[in-house]
Amino acid sequence: MFVRTAKAAQKCTMREMNKQAVIRLGWAFALSYVTAGIGGALTDLGPWYFALRHPAWKPPDAAFGVIWTTIFTLCAISGWLAWQAASTPALRRRVAGLFGLNAVLNIIWSALYFKLQRPDWALVEVVFLWLSILALIVGLWRLSRWASLLLLSYGVWVSIAAVLNWQTVELNGPFPGIF
Repeated sequence: MFVRTAKAAQKCTMREMNKQAVIRLGWAFALSYVTAGIGGALTDLGPWYFALRHPAWKPPDAAFGVIWTTIFTLCAISGWLAWQAASTPALRRRVAGLFGLNAVLNIIWSALYFKLQRPDWALVEVVFLWLSILALIVGLWRLSRWASLLLLSYGVWVSIAAVLNWQTVELNGPFPGIF
């Protein structure tokens, strides 16, 4: 009788753990897509953007949505894996802090480039965005190698975007300054 009760309790506990994991995954996707949505709302492909000269190798504008959706999906899964692997509140705060900083820097880049129409300022800021991705990859490695590896494409893409940003500044600068 005790064996059955223990197994039933274990089964119930496993079910509850699985339910919590699914809820956390939902939160990871929600937070990742909210970040993407804010960045997307700041991205205005209007006359100013289309008047810019771009390097010949720039991917078509339609590709950016697919690329960013893939990256934000991988970020959500990465964040969820890291959160699941974090065994203490301090580790969970570290995971949240690394992803939170990265989200803010991602949004700031979009605001600088598109909203303020300052690719030159965005070029400076992209260094910090790239460093935050590196901090994520390194900072999550001990918690979950998969969480880190899922972010490699993000680092590669932001590296490509930084070169594109730099060449756009070279082709179009100087930009009118506030100072």
